[in-house]
Amino acid sequence: MSYTALARKWRPKNFEEMSGQEHVLRALANALDAGRVHHAFLFTGTRGVGKTTVARIFAKCLNCERGVSARPCGVCGACTDIDAGRFEDLIEVDAASRTKVDDTRDLLDNVQYLPGRGRYKIYLIDEVHMLSAHSFNALLKTLEEPPPHVKFLLATTDPQKLPVTVLSRCLQFNLKRLPVATITARLAYILEQEGIAAEPAALRLVAGAADGSLRDALSLLDQLLAFGGAREVREADTRAMLGTVDRQQVVQLVRLLAAGDSGALLDYARTLEQWSPDYLALLDALASLLARIALFQVAGKPYDDEDDVGPEVMAGLAAAINPEDLQLFHQVAVLGRRELPLVTDQRAAFALALLRMLLFRPEAGHAPGGAVPAPGAARTASAPRAISPTVARETAVGTPAAAAALPLTAANWASIVPQLGLTALAGQLAANCALLERQGQRVRLLLDPRGASTRNRGTEDKLAAALSRYLGEPLQLVFEQGPVDAPAATPARQRDRQADERLAQARALLESDPNIQALRSEMGATIFPDSVRANGNEES
Repeated sequence: MSYTALARKWRPKNFEEMSGQEHVLRALANALDAGRVHHAFLFTGTRGVGKTTVARIFAKCLNCERGVSARPCGVCGACTDIDAGRFEDLIEVDAASRTKVDDTRDLLDNVQYLPGRGRYKIYLIDEVHMLSAHSFNALLKTLEEPPPHVKFLLATTDPQKLPVTVLSRCLQFNLKRLPVATITARLAYILEQEGIAAEPAALRLVAGAADGSLRDALSLLDQLLAFGGAREVREADTRAMLGTVDRQQVVQLVRLLAAGDSGALLDYARTLEQWSPDYLALLDALASLLARIALFQVAGKPYDDEDDVGPEVMAGLAAAINPEDLQLFHQVAVLGRRELPLVTDQRAAFALALLRMLLFRPEAGHAPGGAVPAPGAARTASAPRAISPTVARETAVGTPAAAAALPLTAANWASIVPQLGLTALAGQLAANCALLERQGQRVRLLLDPRGASTRNRGTEDKLAAALSRYLGEPLQLVFEQGPVDAPAATPARQRDRQADERLAQARALLESDPNIQALRSEMGATIFPDSVRANGNEES
């Protein structure tokens, strides 16, 4: 009993049967109908998007016995022979297996002869980028000035490997990856014609797993029909074959992330082991759902009209997660997917990615007992934002705040510098100075040697002008350079000391976190001190 694979049985026989690629089909149809057919065409794109299928249909359009047009009859001898792969004037070559220059020369020896049956002799060279440099040289002259009865149709998945001299002699058409909706519709049509019932969710899963390739989708569908052992395509069978978990389980992961309960999240992730999931696909599904939730928060409606989660569930998830947390969760999921193939224990790596989503949130780990605070609590506990440099600059040069300026003393210097509105090198010069004394309009500053490179005539003038505006009187600055004794004598050293203290507190807090201690004891995790960063509210 013979069986024809779905990808071969349902290969399109004319442009109307093609799924997607309208931008390519329109250009080819117009060229055929107008009689302006170039001698060389290059079709590019990833696997399974229809490159050779378009080329074969194009060959039928050129050699149909009823005339050249974008609609071949499909019943004449030339059309049926091309469909069957036995038309002698359509020479198909797999360049991957015929890379040598001698193969190319043998192929082109008969170019000068007229076609035996058809209107044109057509050379269809698949994976043309596999030809050697000498083969391209042998092809180049014929490709540039072929006889009028010859057409070249080239197909490749990697056009970057083709010489520029070849690219310049071809009309290039890039076939795109097919959208999930387009592949789903084609699968549904084929199964309907085959008399096979199918659940829409199952077809969407197959279309998503095909990654834009209709041929891959049909191969997966063949595999699914063999896996299910019945004349029906079910979602449960599809998930079992692809190693994906139920969408409701992905939704539950997002709900636990929104709740911020790390213990319950890890417990639930452990229960997914019974399904033997593909953790790469699971992290993909989680990242996809998080992205759709973020889009829902902005648009107020599902990004995809056929979203299988449902608008009610999506609205609930969008309301439960802060937009900032949502962006963080998505970024961690994407980065975790890159790391997952590099580890041997993907189960533990997936759990660690989930834990990172909670530990890296603002104020994460500050709640009693190491529990991660809920999104609302984290937002309430956060400190107010620092004013922007623009607002600070405007305050320093004429707002009522300037009238209440602090006295210019050594103790107030660190508080005065941020209010001067200085940026770039002038700001760094002020931050690396300590106030020695003020005598009338004369101000003596001690410059820390480590900030000596910030001092020049321009930065001195800017600092003097800003300080004069702040105090409302003209001042003259005198700089002295020497060692600064006290660690907090300059604003820059004071900030460094405070940053060191915050970093020490962050490391101590991380060391005492119960989740980190559990990872250490159960999985042998290690904390790299240099990777710890402390959050701060000061401007950087």
